[in-house]
Amino acid sequence: MFLKLVLLFILTPLIELAILVYLGTVIGALYTILIVVATGILGAILARNQGLATLSRIRSSLERGVIPSNELFHGASILAGGLLLLTPGVITDIVGFALLIPQTRLLIVICLRGMIRRRIQREEIHYRELR
Repeated sequence: MFLKLVLLFILTPLIELAILVYLGTVIGALYTILIVVATGILGAILARNQGLATLSRIRSSLERGVIPSNELFHGASILAGGLLLLTPGVITDIVGFALLIPQTRLLIVICLRGMIRRRIQREEIHYRELR
């Protein structure tokens, strides 16, 4: 697990930097910088709007006495998507937008819930039910 995290935090920025440098040589440094800034601003706006809508659904579920587990997964995905869009890079922007678009976020949440369910069944994750 540690090796995977090291590779993620070392390789991802290097790949992103290489892509941005290449993009800068193809379309120019100014346009590359504008793209990075625009995706950051657009990501912040999308994350805010999607986050507020999800927060409203969480509150509604809690008022009805329902545990908002699905909404919490969506909220965490929106937060991750917003953070990825604030990070300069093409790959992180693609993943960030995928997490902020409701249709693709739904697919990602379904996959994530399935992964967690399988890890619980294999007893790699332990949980305790609230009473």
